This record gives sequence, structure tokens and C-alpha cells, in this order.
Amino acid sequence: MSRVGKKPVALPAGVTAVVEGNDITVKGPKGELKQTFRPEVSVSVDASANQIVVVQGADTRTSNAMHGLFRALIQNMVVGVSAGYEKKLEIFGTGYLAAISGNVLQVRVGFANEIHKEIPAGLTVKCPDQQHIVITGCDKQLVGQFAAEIRAIKKAEPYLGKGIKYEGEAIRRKESKAAGKK
Repeated sequence: MSRVGKKPVALPAGVTAVVEGNDITVKGPKGELKQTFRPEVSVSVDASANQIVVVQGADTRTSNAMHGLFRALIQNMVVGVSAGYEKKLEIFGTGYLAAISGNVLQVRVGFANEIHKEIPAGLTVKCPDQQHIVITGCDKQLVGQFAAEIRAIKKAEPYLGKGIKYEGEAIRRKESKAAGKK
């Protein structure tokens, strides 16, 4: 039995969950999320204790893995609709900048053309200044995926540190080849 799957998911105030067949819908102040779970597990909502319980079907390797997986996914949904998720990106480099125009994020990172990324529905993207991007939303997977796509446009390189990186990410710096010559 999965250690993660054994723990029930607590529902904070203002968050409701409904199970219909193999689907669970979680609603809260930040939005609504829906997840389909596999038949290896069963999910039930205990309204009196204000929690969601995930129960493993058979004691097989697959159902054990699904037990922990779907409990973690449901936990992420509950946190997302109550508090939300946020990723912050930083841009370093001369002339490197980001801006938002309508529903499109425009990024200039040293290429001949400006890169345009359409902002997915359900996400809020802000640029407090030209060197920072803040991505918020209730779906953890969507927030992380969009942040990774933006970072992949131009990852921070190890010699000068120019590019896009997560806030607080440590870029391992290297010496240039000329630094070793005397």
C-alpha cells in the first residue's frame, strides 16, 4: 500500500469536491479543476470529516502506484483551487526583455525575431518589469508546463548567465577559455 495514498486529503473552508463515476471535480475560490482517475483506485468524499479518501483496489504494483499518484493529483487540485500556484522567471542580458500584449507574451532574448507565446486559458501572466515574468493559476501542471516552455526559449548559459531562469535558480558558472591563458 502506498504511504502517500494512505493520507486523506483535507478540504479547506470554501472548497468542495464531487465524485461522479471515474471523475472528481474540485471547486474553490480560485477556480474549478476536474480529473479522471483510473479504475485501480476509488475516490470518495467524506463530508462530515471534510476530507477526500483514496482507496486502493487490488494489492498489485500498478494499483499501488496509481493509489499514490491520484492522491497526490487530488492534493494538488485542492491546493490549486484554494491558494493557487505561482512560478517566477527572470531574464538576464543586455536588450533581453519580456512584455504582454493582449493574450500573447512577447520575449526578446537575442534572436533575430521576437518570440510570441500565446498564454493558455486558465493562466494569468504578468510582467512587473521587463526582466521578470510571473505566471499564476490553479492548475499546477499547466503553470509548470508554461513556465518550462518560456524558459526553454533561451536557458541561461553558464559563461555570462544570459537567458531565462527561474527566480532563485543557481546557474553553475564556468570560466571562459581565455581566463586560463597567461
